Amino acid sequence: MTKAYVKSAAPLKVGIAGLGVVGAGVVRLLDRQAGMLAARAGRPIKVVAVSARDKRKKRDMPKGSWRWYADALDLVGDPEVEVVVELIGGSEGKARALVEAALKAGKGVVTANKALLAMHGSKLAAMAETKDAPLAFEAAVAGGIPILKALREGLVGNRIERITGILNGTCNYILTEMRQTGRDFGVVLKEAQQLGYAEADPSFDVDGIDAAHKLAVLTSLAFNTQVDFKAVHVEGIRHVSATDIAFAKEFGYRIKLLAIAHRTARGIEQRVHPCMVPSDTPIAHVDGVFNAVAAEGDYVGRMMFEGRGAGSNPTASAVVADLADLAAGRRLHAFGVPAVKLQPLKAAPMADHVGRFYIRLIVRDQPGVLADVSAVLRDEKISIESLVQRGRSEAENQPVAVMLISHEAREADMARAMKKISKLRSVLQAPALIRIEPL
Repeated sequence: MTKAYVKSAAPLKVGIAGLGVVGAGVVRLLDRQAGMLAARAGRPIKVVAVSARDKRKKRDMPKGSWRWYADALDLVGDPEVEVVVELIGGSEGKARALVEAALKAGKGVVTANKALLAMHGSKLAAMAETKDAPLAFEAAVAGGIPILKALREGLVGNRIERITGILNGTCNYILTEMRQTGRDFGVVLKEAQQLGYAEADPSFDVDGIDAAHKLAVLTSLAFNTQVDFKAVHVEGIRHVSATDIAFAKEFGYRIKLLAIAHRTARGIEQRVHPCMVPSDTPIAHVDGVFNAVAAEGDYVGRMMFEGRGAGSNPTASAVVADLADLAAGRRLHAFGVPAVKLQPLKAAPMADHVGRFYIRLIVRDQPGVLADVSAVLRDEKISIESLVQRGRSEAENQPVAVMLISHEAREADMARAMKKISKLRSVLQAPALIRIEPL
């Protein structure tokens, strides 16, 4: 019988900082699944201390005999706490101070904080190894989907070539509702806020920042590079219209906010932006608040993981998975290899990216408009695969929508063309551009 299954093993003693929906979910899960977890991890996992701003707030979790600290940093000084679970959030401030203090004290850290890892992940991994303190963060990317464990363990024998993911449930919900109901972005966003799927300030989600944080972490783990959030090209979904979604459907596509990390001859691309994807691909059918990650390895080919990417229970599941590993003595390097072996990320310039593009123009309905647009594209060596005009009016100079799909073109050439087209007197709005991903 291995040590992991000795019933008399002392419990792993945990301190939790942050008792929001995820923190409360962790407490509930540890309470409800205590016996099963003890059997699987080889010893119990026990919460001995917690920290949150309001002790009197009603929370959906069982009451415990733990010690309560107003200041999360006091968890580090508690002699019983072996592992600190950081669920405060944010890349700086109290969250960063707590994680660094815990690691410096040689205490393990489990966190769901993708922003902290995206900005300081390499440094924290090095600090953890210096102090021989585990750092685990399965819950930081894709909620309940065990994608980090898959990359770090299950796919360890593979050279990863590409990661493609739907990493933000808010954006996926909005785009799904727009497609299914024909409503525009602003209307669906307001509904998402009322339902609790979007924050009062939705910027981190709808502007792509949340997905970019997660992609930076995935890139480091998949390609053994230092975390480099600044190298991620980021665009959100605010400019996606119901017209774009209807046109995509007509031509066999669906629009998704994708996070993509791709090994190329020029370096590693890291990009987050709306994409038109073929409607017959699996990722096109990941709808609502669900997340998905496809990983492509040289030996296994493409593997896809799908599930709930946020929320109390899925995220708590990922946090507890990390705690169970630590209780059982299973420890691996945070980003798959020793921190000193993480290579500086060689970023492929976004300007060199090559792909097909969808372009939406609002122009005056008058002779010569399409000729002017075509001339600009020709000058930038961009050829048109298809063109559709919607809303032709009987009177001249009224606005109409023109949609184009290009053949493969270089990003820098397309950017110059869009700048020139936006200056044409017949073009009434800045062009909208969505990249097409063949998958």
